[in-house]
Amino acid sequence: MKIAIVEDEHLASNYLKSILEQQDVISIASITVLRSIKEAVEFFSKNNVDLAFMDIHLGDGKSLEIFEQTPISCPVIFITAYDKYAISVFKHFTIDYLLKPFEEEELFEALNKFKKIRKTFTPDATLESLVTIENPETNKIQRHFLVNHGYKMISVNESEITYFAASGKHLFIYVKSGNSYLYNNTLTDIINSLDPFTFFKVNRKYIVNREIIKEVVKHSNQKIELILNVPPVESDPIMISKKEINNFKNWLDQ
Repeated sequence: MKIAIVEDEHLASNYLKSILEQQDVISIASITVLRSIKEAVEFFSKNNVDLAFMDIHLGDGKSLEIFEQTPISCPVIFITAYDKYAISVFKHFTIDYLLKPFEEEELFEALNKFKKIRKTFTPDATLESLVTIENPETNKIQRHFLVNHGYKMISVNESEITYFAASGKHLFIYVKSGNSYLYNNTLTDIINSLDPFTFFKVNRKYIVNREIIKEVVKHSNQKIELILNVPPVESDPIMISKKEINNFKNWLDQ
């Protein structure tokens, strides 16, 4: 398998190359490091690889320019320092990413995902995600949510929402008054339309508003509990999904 790394920071590219050479998730025949848009365009116009790692911001421009100048048909794992908003875009288009600084385990997880999506990968999704990120005004954040309340329909403002909770196949909106409303959507879909600074999907059951977080209890590096200042929908503790722990820490640090 042939790999290309598009990264202008020497330390970052050397770190990534070193881990790739030592891992055993995929078999690698060659790794090519490209340090600019110019180098990348020249390389991809003449060569094909099976997988590319690509930083969003390079010294001579943005990665989007590479896609505009030459076709890239392989899956891309982005290396990014972008915020939660951009990460939600990556997830929406089923493209993986490595958030700087990343750990070896995160790289292994991305490689395993690559193995799963490789056969169904379509290059159009890569370009579409980059265009979406570079033009955030095309993504509208949902501020109001229309729900049924008895014989009435009411519009719930995002400022009133404490959390979204999944129960079976249903999604409920919980508000500061203590009321809850059935909402016709899923956690996976709704997270992409919410304000990424305000809301975070902590696991498969909850999307929480940062204002209702009372405490974050660290039981271990891979086990973090969230305590809310409002009653949760279930009595079980709310645990942060292992794969979201680093993203959650970055979200809290904004």
